[in-house]
Amino acid sequence: MKTYAVTLESDPWDSFRCQKAANSLDIDATKKLRHDFAVQAEIESPFNVGLIVGASGSGKTTLAKEIYGEKSLRRILSAKKPVIEQFPKGFSYDDCAKMLMGVGLSAVPCWIRPANTLSNGQKERAEIALQMARNDELIVIDEWTSVVDRTVGKIMSECIQKWARKTKKRVVLLSCHYDVLDWLQPDWVIDCNKQTFVDRRSLRRRRKEKFTFDIREIGRDSWRYFSKFHYLSDRLPGGHIVLFGLFLGSDQIGFQCFANYVPHRNLEKLNGVREKMHSNRTVIHPDYVGLGLGLLLMNVTSQIMHDRKFHVMAKFSSVPVYKAFKKSDRWRFLGTRRDHKIMVGQKMVRDAGFRLDVAAHHFEFIPE
Repeated sequence: MKTYAVTLESDPWDSFRCQKAANSLDIDATKKLRHDFAVQAEIESPFNVGLIVGASGSGKTTLAKEIYGEKSLRRILSAKKPVIEQFPKGFSYDDCAKMLMGVGLSAVPCWIRPANTLSNGQKERAEIALQMARNDELIVIDEWTSVVDRTVGKIMSECIQKWARKTKKRVVLLSCHYDVLDWLQPDWVIDCNKQTFVDRRSLRRRRKEKFTFDIREIGRDSWRYFSKFHYLSDRLPGGHIVLFGLFLGSDQIGFQCFANYVPHRNLEKLNGVREKMHSNRTVIHPDYVGLGLGLLLMNVTSQIMHDRKFHVMAKFSSVPVYKAFKKSDRWRFLGTRRDHKIMVGQKMVRDAGFRLDVAAHHFEFIPE
């Protein structure tokens, strides 16, 4: 164990108003301008995630600078450049994509826009991805959840801790919020309010808090909002479509579409053969990426469509979705093909919208 001590102190101001306010106290006002902090902690042993927590002014930032140096808290995200252009030159495109998706920033449009156009939560994820791309042995990030709502902060914490452990990085996070602890599952905690240290390396990690989501059939209106997060056309497919929304309370955070690309024109002649519906346009709001909600949404809604007597298929080019489907026992891989012909028109016709020379992975849903 090592003792870490810091002092926060400011000189008294000698203006009339400050002196008047100070004289109204029954104690020495200079004592209120000084804050001493000391804690015994063992933070040198191997760890992946450390947390320094406490209220504003409790000494978190000063303590981090005392331990890790003044430069440890510098931010590196440039506001004017797209996020994907800010990774080290030695990074391949796949390296950049893997790092961004690892911290939950999986929406490709967010990668290619100037960083100042992103939401606060997206900026924080981008900052963390860039920090983790550095060769530094340890990364220190201050107040990564202070500018987002509490639900988003918890989900971001879950993404960070999983990615840090997967990549064997050492990350120390500073926060004024205690509600992230259950989601961050840190290996150790320094509490600047209580001036205490807790070693959690030997504890079993199991998150107690859970979110409850529900799925509802919806109309087309919300696609105008969710389309900007999807990598395909901002138009929905033509023909017969069925749409579902994923909700957290009253907030829609996910979108799922099913479409019959090649519809049966005479259902009476099907002789028991199910009409095919294809899963597509699956979108989870970027703030909620990292909990596996996309695959969960597809699985649940595909089961609903199967129960409605449809034969459910899926075709997509997203590599992360392909990998998730390959691991799932709910989808059967049918092969990968490329379309070499494209037709583009002013209207969303059935033979339009297929992209040229892009690998498409084909799957078939396996119902319960």
